[in-house]
Amino acid sequence: MKPILVFQTDFTYKEGAVSSMYGVVKCVDRELEIMDGTHELPQYDTWSASYRLYQSLQFWPEGTIYVSVVDPGVGTSRRACVAKTVDGYYVVTPDNGSLTHVKKMIGIESVREIDESVNRLRGKGTEDVAIFHGRDLFGYTAARLASGIIDFEGVGPEYPVDEIVEHPLLEPVTEPGKVQGIFEINDPNFGNLWTNIPLKKFKEAGFEYGDYINLAVKHEGKTVFNQKVLFHQSFGFAQKGNPMIYNNELMKVAVAVSQGDFCSEYNLNYGPEWTVEFTK
Repeated sequence: MKPILVFQTDFTYKEGAVSSMYGVVKCVDRELEIMDGTHELPQYDTWSASYRLYQSLQFWPEGTIYVSVVDPGVGTSRRACVAKTVDGYYVVTPDNGSLTHVKKMIGIESVREIDESVNRLRGKGTEDVAIFHGRDLFGYTAARLASGIIDFEGVGPEYPVDEIVEHPLLEPVTEPGKVQGIFEINDPNFGNLWTNIPLKKFKEAGFEYGDYINLAVKHEGKTVFNQKVLFHQSFGFAQKGNPMIYNNELMKVAVAVSQGDFCSEYNLNYGPEWTVEFTK
């Protein structure tokens, strides 16, 4: 069976960009299956692109080709690449930080720069277009790889995995009865905030389901939230409207309001300036 193509972008569906990418794929091979990850990534946010890849990639069949296009440097000297993970997935993306979490959390076996002299859309009158590599380069190359027209070596020249552009990843600090970390991403539909703290580390610090834990949130060093909060497995254990601590789908500690919006209700957000501290 041919690999599935999964696309994530910051393009939205408000105009024809996504449709054009899919059309190029079908022109290469009508049998290829295309699925959506999301097209609602925040504009130019390569951090979010990186995290969402890590969030969903491992749940697709081995061999899936994930096309991730959040590309504020489109048309510049930044590399366009295909990365092969240690567990057999492929990510077609600009090398601009979007591979950070996959490299750190999953592992990248090798990476190749796309050879535009071979793997670039031709014959559609777009040869001089420099601002739509999602269509003319990434989608086209992914389709050629999935269809078997090229193999991984046919993408282009290999370069060292150590040269992949990465965002800094902050590590949580744990000790008995205390854990410190950051809010590293949100759940935008429900207003939850996800930390960088693995559940395993949280429990090693002595926290257990059913505990009421002091949660302090700081923004650039200023405390903006500080109260005792229930820690449990799912939202139904907390009273409606109450904040709670839980472990999210990636087995990391997160914070929510039961049947509410934690971000909006307390005017919180994510990023390295949003630090969190849990204490007994």
